[in-house]
Amino acid sequence: MWLSLLLLPLLLPGPPPALGMEDASFPHLGESSQPPPRACPPRCSCPRADTVDCAGLDLRVFPDHITRAAQHLSLQNNQLQELPYNELSRLSSLRTLNLHNNLISSEGLPDEAFESLTQLQHIYVAHNKLSVAPQFLPRSLRVADLAANEVTEIFPLTFGEKPALRSVYLHNNQLNNTGLPPDAFHGSQAVVTLSLSSNRLSYVPPSLPSSLERLHLQNNLISKVPRGALSRQTHLRELYLQHNQLTDSGLHAATFSKLHCLEYLDLSHNQLAAVPAGLPHTLAVLHLGRNRIRRVEAARLRGLRGLRYLLLQHNQLGAAGLPAGALRPLRGLHTLHLYGNGLDRVPQALPRRLRALVLPHNRVTTLGARDLAATPSLAELNLAYNRLASARVHRRAFRRLRALRSLDLAGNQLTLLPSGLPASLRTLRLQRNQLRALEPEPLAGLDQLQELCLAHNRLRVGDIGPGTWHELQALQVRGGLLGHTECPQVSPRPLHSLACLPSNSRARL
Repeated sequence: MWLSLLLLPLLLPGPPPALGMEDASFPHLGESSQPPPRACPPRCSCPRADTVDCAGLDLRVFPDHITRAAQHLSLQNNQLQELPYNELSRLSSLRTLNLHNNLISSEGLPDEAFESLTQLQHIYVAHNKLSVAPQFLPRSLRVADLAANEVTEIFPLTFGEKPALRSVYLHNNQLNNTGLPPDAFHGSQAVVTLSLSSNRLSYVPPSLPSSLERLHLQNNLISKVPRGALSRQTHLRELYLQHNQLTDSGLHAATFSKLHCLEYLDLSHNQLAAVPAGLPHTLAVLHLGRNRIRRVEAARLRGLRGLRYLLLQHNQLGAAGLPAGALRPLRGLHTLHLYGNGLDRVPQALPRRLRALVLPHNRVTTLGARDLAATPSLAELNLAYNRLASARVHRRAFRRLRALRSLDLAGNQLTLLPSGLPASLRTLRLQRNQLRALEPEPLAGLDQLQELCLAHNRLRVGDIGPGTWHELQALQVRGGLLGHTECPQVSPRPLHSLACLPSNSRARL
């Protein structure tokens, strides 16, 4: 009985245990054992504890409740017009801030907006409404993208004193030379990519980082490269100066002489009358298309043994524009573009290793027996839209081209298929000539030919000799032999589109 009395208080219900006395490791009734949900701004997503993604939500106000632990904040594709300093200053752990494609103006961006973001490495403010760049960006910055704004001025500490800065994008703004201070990159000697294209620069800015490897200056108003402007950029590999107003007087003999690593130089769409002097021996690609070049001097190309691609299309090269041997110093040349000049014959003494010769829309009237003999490695030859007549194409003109895979003779004045075509041919384009007959002999041995274009000639079905197609075992057609004209096989009428016969089909002749 006494034992029952002692146990009675333990069996009767009593007051709840005191706060803090329960076992903290044991889940309470009705509660989950999972951790509490991560704090995240409304409508945004937070896939990780350090990432906040509020992109594409049509936000007009900077979101509240962004965790202080955020390292990556995405706000692109919204309608933000300003950045509140008190909200940004809380986010001192940010490493990436993406504000691409908003409506942020310079008035909506306080001068001190980024001073608390001491760990920021990547900032993207492209496609906004900035009229001037931020006066200060953090020293920790590695990538800065301010492209496609209305920026007319940057400041010494916008990009200066940034030892880790690697890439700066300022293209599609309104910068002129006065808006770019001489010390714009002082203390930032790790920059390898700088894009200043599509601005209003009138000359190449001085005091660019010596560490540059890629420099984009295309689509400006540049008429000169001041002496010494590129003398420190000894690591530069790619230089884009196309679509400017450069003349011969705007360059001097030493303009490019210090660029010992330069591989790609684009000077197209300028007003040059001659190939520039002092080109670096390291060049692999030289683009001089759409200038006013009348003559190419061998002396300007001497030493460019590593040049692989030379583009001279749409210049003013006439009959004397490429003297015999002018391109001979280019021993490693792979591709030569001469589209849209006034050449009356194939240039003589071309580099022996040339693989592609592109000569359409010139005035070539003759193809002699030895005109192509010096280029046995040619794989592509384009002579379309010249003035070649069958009587002026020598029967041995193509004899040495044993590696030729593509031959384009469209838009000439040929009445017969050329003879002596190489057996290696896979593509033969002869549309828009004056062909009146098609015999098997010129096609004999072309057992690798896969594409034959004969559209818009003067051929009738009866003009195609018996056995012609039996020579072309690899030739394949899409649809029918007659292409889009749907002419019956026995029609005596001209076949205005007798086949461009591609290789990507199943039907065989």
